Amino acid sequence: MKVILNKDVKHLGEEGDVKDVANGYARNYLFPRELALPCNDMTLAFFESRKAEIEAKKAEKRATAASLKDKLEALAITLVMPAGNNGKLYGAVTNQTIADELIKLGFEIERKRIELPGLTFKSVGKYTVTVKLYESATATLQVVVEAQPHAESSSSKPVRQERHSRRHEDAAPEAAPETAADAE
Repeated sequence: MKVILNKDVKHLGEEGDVKDVANGYARNYLFPRELALPCNDMTLAFFESRKAEIEAKKAEKRATAASLKDKLEALAITLVMPAGNNGKLYGAVTNQTIADELIKLGFEIERKRIELPGLTFKSVGKYTVTVKLYESATATLQVVVEAQPHAESSSSKPVRQERHSRRHEDAAPEAAPETAADAE
């Protein structure tokens, strides 16, 4: 069934596009949500009258993508992650990690638009990430993964030993009075 998209639909097309979709998809999903209209002479004429408006929206999206591309390519993200002495990360840097960091910097980019070579980064180093923007526009983003300082992680072991030694100190004085009471 041929339909004309009334709004942008993910994985299908943009407003004003004529697409051939399954009958059930059109009747059960697109039409009830007013995402599309059936393709006929009347709807074609309606969208021809709105063609200038639709093209203006697309041009605005392209301009926004171009400015976002310039901002992202000028940006270098530094992530500090826990790592071993050999530079291998205890976790991994994923596209979600980078998306969260971009949100902190004020960029709203879906994690699905961020492409990492090899899906994850599992060691310390410098990486190049591709971010898909509007249509065929893509931006390259520099990501630097650094290891956390080791001083923080080594301080937890002496605390455990102190607690352990306190238990033994507390138990020893209790035992001493009992033996003194038994001796009387």
